[in-house]
Amino acid sequence: MAETFASTREPRPDVITQTVPRYVQWGPIFAGALAAAGVAFVLHSFALGIGLAVSSTAPTWRDSSAGLWFGSGVYLLFVAVLSYGVGGYVAGRTRERVDSAGPGETETRDGFHGLIAWAMATLATGVLLAFAAPVAARLAAPSAGSAGPTASVGGENILAYDLDQLFRAERQPGGVDMNYARAEASRILLTSTGHDGVAADDRTYLARLTGEMTGLTPADAARRVDTVIASSRRDIDRARHASLIVAFFAGAAAAVGLAVAWFAAGAGGRQRDGDVAAWGTVRGVVRREAAR
Repeated sequence: MAETFASTREPRPDVITQTVPRYVQWGPIFAGALAAAGVAFVLHSFALGIGLAVSSTAPTWRDSSAGLWFGSGVYLLFVAVLSYGVGGYVAGRTRERVDSAGPGETETRDGFHGLIAWAMATLATGVLLAFAAPVAARLAAPSAGSAGPTASVGGENILAYDLDQLFRAERQPGGVDMNYARAEASRILLTSTGHDGVAADDRTYLARLTGEMTGLTPADAARRVDTVIASSRRDIDRARHASLIVAFFAGAAAAVGLAVAWFAAGAGGRQRDGDVAAWGTVRGVVRREAAR
């Protein structure tokens, strides 16, 4: 007789698997970098609107004082603190916590996410500036000087008004390429800040070129050239000093932004874990003890 045996095997319980978050979570990093870039864009647009730029295509940019240069640099620091602070906070706040990590390890991971978000936002800004700078330089070239291959865009941006003074005349000679003449004159004037200044043969050639373009006598052309060389030297020195000050503050702003992004990411992580309430109420110790 065949016997039927009932299966006594109990059903296998469902296996619950838990996905451990990766050490580096790119979603929060991208979000933080995007937030930092957005805040920085808005603040820089506001700075352009209120006149915190230290250079301009207009001749009156030479009247800007050293206070404006320092003010623009301090504003760069303010933008870095605010934008990288927001970006770091977003990166730390949106990062998924790893339960197996202790408080110190959690804060370190939050800080690293803020650091990477800072690096990504800074590199993205640098790439955009690298692509935008040549275009902006050519667009900023005055209308009197073409941005073609014979033009000196750098000279036109810095010495446009000096070149206008050099070749100012009631009637310009016909059939003369003024673009090439301005570009050649600007390259000569750019040497005025060197140790030896403008060479004697370049000064003589520039005086002869000015006489041909304006119809001045050789003596008057030489005096105009001397006046323009002295003015160009002052303008180039002012542009150089402004660039050095702003470059220093830009580097300082990047370094300060790194520290701000790190600590802001840690603050965002503490709020994520409930250690600090939205309005600053400290309750981390109580919650950790209750969890234990």
